Amino acid sequence: MIHLINPSTDPYFNLALEEYLLMNEFDLNDYFLLWQDRPVVVVGRNQNTLEEINLEAIRSQGVEVVRRLSGGGAVYHDEGNLNFTFIVNDENRSAFDFARFTEPVIETLDKMGIKAENSGRNDITIAGKKFSGNAQCRFKHRLLHHGTLMFDCRIEDMVKVLNVSPDKIVSKGVKSVRSRVTNISEHIKQPVSLEQFKDLLVQTVRDGGYLQGDRQLSKSELLEINKLRQKKYISWDWVYGNSPPFNIQRKKTFPWGTVDLRLDIKNGLIEKCKIYGDFFSNRDVTELGRDLTGTPYRQPDIDHKLAVMDLNSYFPAANPGEIEGLIGDGLVIK
Repeated sequence: MIHLINPSTDPYFNLALEEYLLMNEFDLNDYFLLWQDRPVVVVGRNQNTLEEINLEAIRSQGVEVVRRLSGGGAVYHDEGNLNFTFIVNDENRSAFDFARFTEPVIETLDKMGIKAENSGRNDITIAGKKFSGNAQCRFKHRLLHHGTLMFDCRIEDMVKVLNVSPDKIVSKGVKSVRSRVTNISEHIKQPVSLEQFKDLLVQTVRDGGYLQGDRQLSKSELLEINKLRQKKYISWDWVYGNSPPFNIQRKKTFPWGTVDLRLDIKNGLIEKCKIYGDFFSNRDVTELGRDLTGTPYRQPDIDHKLAVMDLNSYFPAANPGEIEGLIGDGLVIK
C-alpha cells in the first residue's frame, strides 16, 4: 500500500482524486491518503442536495458544496477535520466491511489514551458520541473506504449549514447536535496538534505493515485529476442534479439507512422516478429509477417489475421485501 501525500484543501479536487485512483485501470496499487478540505458540505451519492443543506447559511458563510461517489449522509468539513481514505483491490462485492479500515484510527486514539469504538453501521464514537462517519463505494474489483475525523471541527458552523434530519436528532440546534457529536480534541489529556495526530495515524498504518512507501502526485496525474474536477465535480448537474417536482413521495428509515422515493405520475404511468437516501449501494440507483420509468402505477405492475430486478445490488443490506414494501407504504401526496 502506498501513502499518497495530498496537500490540497480543494474539496472538488480531493474527491476527483479519489475517483481517479479508484477507477484508473492503469494503476491498481492500494492507496492510503490523509487530506483536509476548506469549509464544505459533502453530500452522499444518493442524496437530494437541496434538502440536506441550509442554502441561506451556505451562502452567507461562504461554504462550498460537493457530492462524493459513496453513499451515506451529508457531512461538514473544515480545517479542524481530517479525512482518511483507503483504496484497495477487493473481490468481495457485496458486504460493507468498515471495521478493518477504522481499526488504525481506533488504535491511534488508544495510543493517546482515548477509548474509541465502532458504533452503528458506519460511525466511530468516543464515550457514545460520534466523531467519525465512514462510507464506501466499489468500482469493479476496487473498493474505496473514506471517513471523517472531527479533531477540532467548528460544530456550531456545522449545525448552521446542515439540515439535520429529525430521524437522527429529535430537536434541531447546537445543543442537540452537541449532545450527539464530539471532537477528538475534547478528550486529549496532553496537548496534541492536528499535525501530530496526523503523523501518529500514518505511523500506526505503517507499523501495521500496510505501507510500502510514500509518494506525491505526478504532473500528468495532476492534469488528469483537474480535468475530472472541472468536468464533473464542480458542475451543477453533479452537485445538485435535476430535481423536478414530484407529486408522490414514499420515505422510510430502515436500520441500514433511509430511502426516499419520489415519483411523477402522468396518465397512470411513472413518468419520472428519483431515489434519494443515506444508504450504501453497490450500483447507481439512478439505473433503478430509469427502469421503473414507464411502469403503470399499479401494484401488480410494480411488483412484476421489481421481481425481475436485482434489488440487492442497489440495497445490499436490505431484507427481502423491504423495498417492495416501501413502494406500497407511506403514501404522501404533495
